Amino acid sequence: MTFLNYLISGISLGSIYAIIALGYTMVYGIAKMLNFAHGDVIMIGAYVAFFATTSQSLPPVIAVLAAILCCTILGVAVEFLAYRPLRGATSLAVLITAIGVSFFLQNFALIRWGSNPKTFPTMVPFERISLFNGALLISGEAITTILACIIVMVGLTLFTKKTKMGKAMRAVSEDKGAAQLMGINVNLTISVTFAIGSALAGVAGVLLCSMYPTLVPTTGAMPGIKAFTAAVFGGIGSIPGAMLGGILLGVIEIFGKAYISTQLSDAIVFAVLIVVLLVKPTGLLGKKIREKV
Repeated sequence: MTFLNYLISGISLGSIYAIIALGYTMVYGIAKMLNFAHGDVIMIGAYVAFFATTSQSLPPVIAVLAAILCCTILGVAVEFLAYRPLRGATSLAVLITAIGVSFFLQNFALIRWGSNPKTFPTMVPFERISLFNGALLISGEAITTILACIIVMVGLTLFTKKTKMGKAMRAVSEDKGAAQLMGINVNLTISVTFAIGSALAGVAGVLLCSMYPTLVPTTGAMPGIKAFTAAVFGGIGSIPGAMLGGILLGVIEIFGKAYISTQLSDAIVFAVLIVVLLVKPTGLLGKKIREKV
């Protein structure tokens, strides 16, 4: 049963990566930009949930909702103040700005809350499940994370396919100019995309710190990079690809730690990514886009 324990741990970790990767892939798919500050929005959400439960003694559900609300507002503010003025700028300018926003959020957290690690309280409603006379143990965090990933995935798919705003997002993703000519408010659509991605970051921050309960100003940095890797792995711009890439990445990481080397697990993850991109440059579920010149 050790193999199954590792597999479930990998799927639960991959589910966190998938939720984070969905934020990356939505922003890239619609706004055609890489928001490298996304990982730090996760960290801000975790701090909000932490202080909501420890300082304000709020129930976990309210703390999670507070984290989602704060991350949503933060995401919209970052898009409006940092990215919208660069709408027509080069990709390099946007990338440098995103890195600058990332460092700003990290240093804000460092000044505001200090560098001392904080022990994050669990916010999971499920108890640990024991199967096969204790041979297979499934933590409440793993159950919650996997369920959250499935709900988010189904909800986003329905939202993009069935709602008016979802259809507007797909139209902006295909062609901003044509969408604007058809009466779609491109700026509003991109802001809503950032709001949804940042709300998911709030959920991911709580799930991540519930599973690994140490909170510091750089908590979101490495998970953010790995989630971006997962988005590329699955095919950036594809919602199913983000989920598939995240789960595969989590499974590879856990099995790498368990069977090869704890120190080399990150290297193994990125090596697999390189191999996949060499074979299929668009990612597992990505599609080639032909550009007319």
